[in-house]
This record gives sequence, structure tokens and C-alpha cells, in this order.
Amino acid sequence: MERSLETQVNQAVQAWLRWVPRWQPATHRGRIAPCRRCLGSPILSAAGIGADVPHGVQHGLSTRIKTVVDHAVNEYTSLNLPLLQSELDQQSQRNRARSYRPQDDLEPEFDGLPLDPDPVPGAPFLFTLAGMANEAATELPPLPPLSEEAKEALRREVSLADDYANAVGREVCNILLSHRLAVQQAIAEYVEPQIEAMLAELTEALDSPFDADTL
Repeated sequence: MERSLETQVNQAVQAWLRWVPRWQPATHRGRIAPCRRCLGSPILSAAGIGADVPHGVQHGLSTRIKTVVDHAVNEYTSLNLPLLQSELDQQSQRNRARSYRPQDDLEPEFDGLPLDPDPVPGAPFLFTLAGMANEAATELPPLPPLSEEAKEALRREVSLADDYANAVGREVCNILLSHRLAVQQAIAEYVEPQIEAMLAELTEALDSPFDADTL
């Protein structure tokens, strides 16, 4: 039996709650570009996650919830939008044929993030994972062309899929409202103490920039 949308959201939140205790602040250099999935996300707002929460914590939840929404839209598409489903099937076949697919099977905390770090000025990469993936994509033959009538029909189906995705997103946000307290408690218990410890360490380093033993 197909799980209800509420059940799927509840399970996604529970999975995130089990993951949060394992979260640790990133020690590598932060990214310059914001995450388009998380920046201004109504899903995160509904869940009670503010913009001041570390991005890794935000991304872990937004990606899990996006999977729920994507599943609902995929099911709707397969049942009601045959042209769009055909296009998606062809694209899936092309993706499976690619020799290098570094974004497959990533954990939710890493799904959708850039494959490579931001470049350092004056220190170019010898190669990038994204570049290798793009090279593998160019090896595939192009999709067959569509007639103007088929293009117009496909645009209508894409618009219907977008409308359905927006409706599902609104319902998901309503469901997430009931999880706000648990989400905020997890952040207060597992995330905020680590951030406070980092700030305290930074403050101590700024107050004492030189080790007394070296003077």
C-alpha cells in the first residue's frame, strides 16, 4: 500500500532527527555561492529552521523533504502526463548510459551540492568532477527532435507538473508545522552547543593571539 504524504514527511523528519546528533561543523573553507535548494526555502521555514542555522543542517532536511515531493510528482506524472513521462524515461536511459555519474547514490546531506569546491584564484584545478561528468554527457547522442505540436503539448504537461508540485509543496509545509518543536529542540541540543564552542574558541584565539610561552 502506498504511504500517505503525511507518513512520508514524518519518516523524512525522523530520519533527519536521527542524523542531527552526528552532525559536526565543517572544517573546510565555506562556499561562496549560496545553495539554491536551501536559500529562502519555505520548507525550512515551515520546519522552524532559520537562516542562521548551519547550511549542512538545513540541507540534510530540505533534501529529504525534496525527495518526498519528487516522489509524489513522479507518481502523478506517470499516471497523468504521458508525454512528459516519455521524455523523463528517455533522459533516465541517457543518464544510465553515461560512463561517469558522480552524483548518483549520494547521502541526503550531500545530494544536490556542487561536486567541486570553489576554485582558488591563481590555483586552477587540473581536473574537476563536474567537468568529467559533463564530458561523459557529451558522449551520448542527442534526443530525437520534437514537432512544434509535441513541444506545445509537452509545455502544457510541464506546467501541470509544476502546478502539482506547488500544491504538494504547500501540503508538505502544512505537515511540517507539526514538527517545528522537535526540529528546534534537536538544533538546540545538538547544533547550537557546537556553534557556541566554536565561537568561544575563536574569541579566545582573538583575545590571546600569541602563546605566552613564545614571548
